[in-house]
Amino acid sequence: MPTYHYKGRKIGGAQVTGQLSAQSTDAVVEALLKQSIQPLEIKVATAQKGELKTSDIGLFAEWPTEDDVILFTRQMYSLSKAGVPVIRSLQGLTESTHNKKLVEAMNRIIERLQGGTDLSGAMNEHPRIFGQIYIRVVRIGESTGRMEEAFDQLYKYLSVEKETRKKVKSAMRYPTFVVIAITIAMGVLNYFVIPKFEGVFKQFKSELPLPTRILMGTSKFTINHGVEMLVFILLAVFSFRYYIRTPKGKLWWDEKKLTLPLAGSILNRATLGRFARSFAMGSRSGLPIVQTMNAVAEAVDNTFVESKVKEIRKGIERGESMLQSCHASGLFTPLVLQMMAVGEETGNMDEMMQEVAEFYEREVEYDVSKLSSSIEPIMLGVIGVMVLMLALGIFLPMWEMGSAALKKH
Repeated sequence: MPTYHYKGRKIGGAQVTGQLSAQSTDAVVEALLKQSIQPLEIKVATAQKGELKTSDIGLFAEWPTEDDVILFTRQMYSLSKAGVPVIRSLQGLTESTHNKKLVEAMNRIIERLQGGTDLSGAMNEHPRIFGQIYIRVVRIGESTGRMEEAFDQLYKYLSVEKETRKKVKSAMRYPTFVVIAITIAMGVLNYFVIPKFEGVFKQFKSELPLPTRILMGTSKFTINHGVEMLVFILLAVFSFRYYIRTPKGKLWWDEKKLTLPLAGSILNRATLGRFARSFAMGSRSGLPIVQTMNAVAEAVDNTFVESKVKEIRKGIERGESMLQSCHASGLFTPLVLQMMAVGEETGNMDEMMQEVAEFYEREVEYDVSKLSSSIEPIMLGVIGVMVLMLALGIFLPMWEMGSAALKKH
């Protein structure tokens, strides 16, 4: 709880100074008035020697985890549903939250709210904790007066996203370990094992088998140019990371991610599910469709899909129906377009888009569950080819040596 220095005047005119610990300046004013003191000046006390200021907390504290943000969202939903004002809710949560950075962020949000800033604007100053999707949904909730629904939707959305990421990581763990093991094994073979056989293979007066020549050539290239290869790989990785952070590169990469083998379809469906869920909430909240599309465009967290959503919005502004604009975008399957058509005909677009979101989420869950089984045959095939090449490259010359020795006898 922050400490405030104050200057005030009593009823008789005498000037007094002092300090109080309170949740906000409003609480200090209220406490002083109860003591019959008219406040003249209130300032936040500076930290004493050896005491951490709020701004210092970030130097030592860890950033909030995904679970911290989900728990915060769930608590805000419960408090909003109970009718507790936002500032009072945040003040209460600062006392029960253990993550120091999240507490610091909430204290700053409280200060901004007391200064007249809206909640979404105050949260926007903490993008590393509250992403653009989070802020946009909160803004929709503020615009419609349905904050409890906004936090409820965010809680469900974050929970689904967390579960999806958890399943994807679980499915990718096995192939990741296999790739790492193969890379280490190939490095050891190229640097230590194959060069040992080179002296033996030189005894052959005939031409070595093709697999053996390939292995020896690869080994020599790795030994002679290993440093250059490592530098090239590092430069390529850093260049790629820099490029995809530029507007043009981010647009290109966000489009390519949706077409990656195996994982691309999962990312595509997850993004479209996010679009449908955000649209459903905006539509249900009573926002005009153009404003809803503006909010949804930034909520999808993919610049390529965002550009397509903006094209849909422009089509609607030209007088096209939602169905026509979505069909022209090429983002949606015929089944989803049919569901949109039903929504437009019945006037229940929000319910249909909610169904679309759940449809995509079910497909994502199914695709993620079979991701591991889809990757395993590919990895086994790669491992099989590599083991076959290694076996042929090393053992074929040995067999020929053995055959030649038997012929001599």
